[in-house]
Amino acid sequence: MEAAAAHRARLAEALPGRTVVIAAGEAPIRSNDTAYDFRPDSDFCWLTGCAIENAVVVVRSGDAVLYMPPPAYPGEKAFWSDARYGELWAGAAPGPEDWARALGIDVRRLSELRDEVLVDHEVARTLAALRMYKDAWEIDQLRQAVDRTVEGFAEVVREIPAAIAGRGERWLQGTFDRYARAYGNGPGYASIVGSGKHAPTLHWVRCDGPVLPEELLLLDMGVEVASHYTADVTRTFPASGRFSDAQRQVHDLVEKAHRAGLAAVGPGRDEALSDAGQQHRRYLICGIGHHLGLDVHDCAQAAPEAYQGATLGEGMVLTVEPGLYFHAHDRAAGAAPDRGRHPGHRRRVRGAVPRAAAGRRRPGEMDGRPVSWRTFPSLCDVTLH
Repeated sequence: MEAAAAHRARLAEALPGRTVVIAAGEAPIRSNDTAYDFRPDSDFCWLTGCAIENAVVVVRSGDAVLYMPPPAYPGEKAFWSDARYGELWAGAAPGPEDWARALGIDVRRLSELRDEVLVDHEVARTLAALRMYKDAWEIDQLRQAVDRTVEGFAEVVREIPAAIAGRGERWLQGTFDRYARAYGNGPGYASIVGSGKHAPTLHWVRCDGPVLPEELLLLDMGVEVASHYTADVTRTFPASGRFSDAQRQVHDLVEKAHRAGLAAVGPGRDEALSDAGQQHRRYLICGIGHHLGLDVHDCAQAAPEAYQGATLGEGMVLTVEPGLYFHAHDRAAGAAPDRGRHPGHRRRVRGAVPRAAAGRRRPGEMDGRPVSWRTFPSLCDVTLH
């Protein structure tokens, strides 16, 4: 794994003489004796390029030793008794020798680990700052994640008529999650599908409402590919296929703000909004963007001066996602006949000039004609280039 080796070299340069110990973690318990799917710690993944539950990597001067719990093979007692590592229960799995060949590093049994796994905030902040700058391999992984997400959106949009007919928000959520699972590692975060009054709720992951034909429909979803890099794309559609005049007006206003945001992104620029304004907080309570990578809100452990106070640099991958959030209970928004969440088109932006951009058509139009649900997929054209 050349990318992981390069990452370890960058860590050694940032923390010379330090020994860094990072654990992969384990799947949390869902209920009783059933667990959620395992997903490795992002720092562990960045340094090793693998996903081994309960493994630990020790990095010294750029060299790595990986410690892992070995599978229990036929002939061993745990083969029968250990539901986590016994191959009778979990299926065939590579052992330390197999992983050593695949990763090109020393891999040993977890029982041989002598270094203590401690929470080190300095190491966490250093890794977050390093991970802000993506290399060419990481950019390619993110491009794949965006491409798979666009395809997933198209699958979801095709199901809007079925959702309106009675299957509701959860049908669309399940459609995307199935696609993400089939063509990637799964969703990069809990998929959000909100119709009508649910759309302005930032993290509407319950998705237990109907899809109303005359209301706006918000989709906020991302595919995490096998390498664990994720996309984060949001689109707001008229469920019926046609915006009302008020919906169009708000949608286009957000689209204009989004394009202005895209134009302001580039190396050497400041990513923070000015403290002198902040009037946007009335109808946009979240930020207008964040880092994207192995985590949907990537590098969150970075020091404020390395994140919000930083100057943009080559290799940074950022989202640009302004929006307007009108809630049904908001009397101040009562003058707007069509309330709903209008985050416009969230697109991914690289710190350099190459960026993610939407299709070349005007949002909501196909060659000048109103959009129907049959033509929605072509509006999901989002690529890094």
